[in-house]
Amino acid sequence: MAKYSTGGSSGSGGGDSCELCGTSSESLTEANVAGAQLQVCSDCASSHNDNQQTKSDGDEERDRKRKAAQNAAKASGVYDGDSRHWEEEGTNYDDDPLPYLVSNYGDVVEQARQDEGLQRDELAEELDAAENDLLAVEQGRANQANVGGTLIEALEDRLDVQLAEE
Repeated sequence: MAKYSTGGSSGSGGGDSCELCGTSSESLTEANVAGAQLQVCSDCASSHNDNQQTKSDGDEERDRKRKAAQNAAKASGVYDGDSRHWEEEGTNYDDDPLPYLVSNYGDVVEQARQDEGLQRDELAEELDAAENDLLAVEQGRANQANVGGTLIEALEDRLDVQLAEE
């Protein structure tokens, strides 16, 4: 086929030349280049096939975004594969807002709990709080875990620490 032609034989037979770069090739591929269907070599097909790039770029972008969202959820501790906690009755965060917390509040809580000789589950039971919420506070992610202000107040009272900024 002649270079840049859009007609003629449609097969990819031996001895034909790429309609983009002119390279002789035994195996040409049909590619959509700027709206024209051309017979191109494998090099040009991988870099100039509009249909192929749009599909693979879109799929790659979608996969990348999905994986990033999954990783962010796992890193924040929100994802544990169990959605029951969303269905249970819990804190109404409009009525029980989380106060502004001191910068090292997680370390303060963990150290004070250990100084009292308490395990996390024991303190959670004593305060009638979810152990996961207490863990979130100790890890410094109370906001991401939607911990209510009443738990922060209870921890301040029980452990005699200051967690909320004044």
